[in-house]
Amino acid sequence: MALVSATEMLNKAREGKYAVGAFNTNNLEWTKAILVGAQAANSPVMIQTSMGAAKYMGGYKVCYDLVKDLIDSMGITVPVALHLDHGDYEAALECIEIGYTSVMFDGSHLPFEENMEKAKDVIAKAHAKGVSVECEVGSIGGEEDGIIGSGELADPKECKLIADLGVDFLAAGIGNIHGSYPANWTGLSFETLSAIADITGGHLPLVLHGGSGIPVEQVKKAISLGVSKINVNTECQEVFAAATRKYIEEGKDQQGKGFDPRKLLEPGTTAVTELVKQRIEWFGSTGKA
Repeated sequence: MALVSATEMLNKAREGKYAVGAFNTNNLEWTKAILVGAQAANSPVMIQTSMGAAKYMGGYKVCYDLVKDLIDSMGITVPVALHLDHGDYEAALECIEIGYTSVMFDGSHLPFEENMEKAKDVIAKAHAKGVSVECEVGSIGGEEDGIIGSGELADPKECKLIADLGVDFLAAGIGNIHGSYPANWTGLSFETLSAIADITGGHLPLVLHGGSGIPVEQVKKAISLGVSKINVNTECQEVFAAATRKYIEEGKDQQGKGFDPRKLLEPGTTAVTELVKQRIEWFGSTGKA
């Protein structure tokens, strides 16, 4: 199946009260792991590259070719969207031209009027090529490729202004953060989420960033209030590292040709696949392809 825009899959998720998992990739192994997990669960999926990950992998063109070619060679039949995560204005435009089927323009750190102006331009250029667009209002806590957010709550009125530009799905700060959640985290602000869902018309798919570490009960409540895309990255990193560490600490890299990277990276890759399948079940998108 060819790469698809995220618009249809997220609109279906919004109507069906489930969410599509958006999993960040960092290399070949993770990309394969995400695709295997989504195919096994018969679920639509979004594969995301941050600006930093894309640079690490060799550039946006490499990422695009990798995902597109793996879908073909692995015989993937579920819908897959390739998404730019937390892209600045220049990155969003570059990915639109290269062939990404979905982009996030993150102007949340800019003055609101500039965020609006650049978002409007990105949306126009993306929609001309059938590419879906995510924008952000109210920065998400933590750090993502140098963009640091304190985790403030988004202003529903600003969300309405961005939504009215024609954005396909909207990320809004509701107390969520990137990375691991601290012990004193107070949880998601469902009051803010409800206000945003109401003021944007009750049908616009909303996005939950910092999906790693949020209790499943809060995840499901957020979905019931309009969240249709949930980002997962840190948990994939954690299970990949833990499985790799276990393999080495057990001395398996020193047994026979256990040092072969194909063997060395296999436990971590399998762990990512299992996490993807589990999170897809959490999000309710199993069997929704």
